[in-house]
Amino acid sequence: MTACKSSATPVDTKQKLSTSSGTPYENPSLYRSLAGALQYLTFSRPDISYAVQQVCLHMHNPSTTHMLALKCILRYVQGTIHFGLHLSPPPITKIVSYTDADWGGCPDTRRSTYGYCVFLGNNLISWSSKRQPTLSRSSAETEYRGVANVVSESCWIRNLLLELHFPIPNATLVYCDNVSVIYLSGNPVQHQRTKHIEMDIYFLREKVARGQARVFHVPSRQQIAYIFMKGLPRILFDDFRTSLSVSEPLASTVGV
Repeated sequence: MTACKSSATPVDTKQKLSTSSGTPYENPSLYRSLAGALQYLTFSRPDISYAVQQVCLHMHNPSTTHMLALKCILRYVQGTIHFGLHLSPPPITKIVSYTDADWGGCPDTRRSTYGYCVFLGNNLISWSSKRQPTLSRSSAETEYRGVANVVSESCWIRNLLLELHFPIPNATLVYCDNVSVIYLSGNPVQHQRTKHIEMDIYFLREKVARGQARVFHVPSRQQIAYIFMKGLPRILFDDFRTSLSVSEPLASTVGV
């Protein structure tokens, strides 16, 4: 597909892929091989994480529809073949995280897809796009679990930096667009309706109480984690991709 027509985004804005869509693909081994290769590419291309996560959900029984979605990713990669994740050496004094979740988005299981990204200074160092292992009974539950996951990841990063003799003095800043989650993260009263996520409740509140994390609201237009949980229009996708520091190499002189 090196000469194929490129795609502006790796996935469209339609509903997520369903297991029952399309007819069985005649060469499932090829599908699994391509999907596995794309998984390795996500190590340096976070902009395709969500699209790859979606096609990998159907590796056990791929269909023609799933293969079309996979080829869409390949067309996008072909058009952005020189893009990559850029890192810079600015002063590093804080860890900033963004997280969001799509409640009940899976058409087959109604499980939620959540995504997050973690920045060390201005550099993106960790990201994820996954389907939650259990059902959530509300959007607040879904997003609270997402916040707990990204705080856990941030704690691991802080401990790693501490072992490298580079402690981060400031609290981890976590941005989400759900007001209920922000209220629950700082409210010491345990509500009856939150017992099914009690462990996540206590974990996050403990980190907030200790000053290791602070949860803030962010407008949906600035929620970078959207790129890890749903298909986006081109303009919004391009903006978030730039925010992740995924771009073409900087211009260089001849011989450098």
